[in-house]
Amino acid sequence: MGGQFAAFIGACMLIALSPGPSTVLIVRQSLRSRRAGMWTVLGNESGVFVWGLCAALGLTAVLEASRVAYDVIHMVGAVVLLGFGVQALRAARRGDLAGLAPAAPAEGATDWRDYRSGLLLNLANPKAGVFALAFLPQFVPEGAPHFAAMVALAAIWAVFEVGFYACYVWGVSRLSVTLSRPGVRRRLEQISGGVMIALGIRLALET
Repeated sequence: MGGQFAAFIGACMLIALSPGPSTVLIVRQSLRSRRAGMWTVLGNESGVFVWGLCAALGLTAVLEASRVAYDVIHMVGAVVLLGFGVQALRAARRGDLAGLAPAAPAEGATDWRDYRSGLLLNLANPKAGVFALAFLPQFVPEGAPHFAAMVALAAIWAVFEVGFYACYVWGVSRLSVTLSRPGVRRRLEQISGGVMIALGIRLALET
């Protein structure tokens, strides 16, 4: 039991270490403020838990069985990535660094916007749902109630990644002096926007 749990945590670590769209968004949001970064992390990990819950209910099997359902979410994910990328490039082009500069404590609406960004990006990725369906059942203890165990594993996975990505947010905040320079912030915004657009195009072209 203990060895199986350790293997699960190790697998969660390997997943978190694999860079992807969520990592890019979290770093970009963290350039604005630590608060914005953490709300984005919480949104992203809420998406992880939702996909885990769907896997426990067997709903993500629909994505494997239905090409239409998969393709619809697939294209939504591409549009979301392209939208975030264009937003970043527009901010860099017009010199609008308000979204990058260290901000005053955010209002509830801003917190919700950051949370929603992380959640939307995660839920718009059908591969995350299919992966959860394949990943979590491998670590359900023998004889344990399947649904309860899957939900518990999904919760542990999400909480683990909250802690992991919090280190990204902290690291960016520690570099705030360097990153506060307008030229540096603009360049990072251009890079993050370009990466998200490239990922969006790649996702749109995948079959």
